[in-house]
Amino acid sequence: MAWAGSNRRQRLPKDWPAIVRRIKRRDGYRCTSVFETAGRCTQRGTDVDHIIPGDDHSDDNLRLLCRWCHAKKSAREGGQAAALKRVSERRPTTTHPALED
Repeated sequence: MAWAGSNRRQRLPKDWPAIVRRIKRRDGYRCTSVFETAGRCTQRGTDVDHIIPGDDHSDDNLRLLCRWCHAKKSAREGGQAAALKRVSERRPTTTHPALED
């Protein structure tokens, strides 16, 4: 489950259900994701997404996505966050002994 091990739900504002209703109405109950081909997703919007992750719950930072688009965006953001935490284990480059002066 997406909320397992997360404190995200506790950080949502008390009026989150009202915000969700407002964003759904504003976005016409449709996913607002635009694909690389410039086509817009035509699925029913189910999830209110933070455009810029964090605790900015203003209408300008919220949009409606379908489950598939939201899961794809969340997975991409999670992968990027994990990559930033990863420690590089590359070995230093060395020159072959026969090529050293």
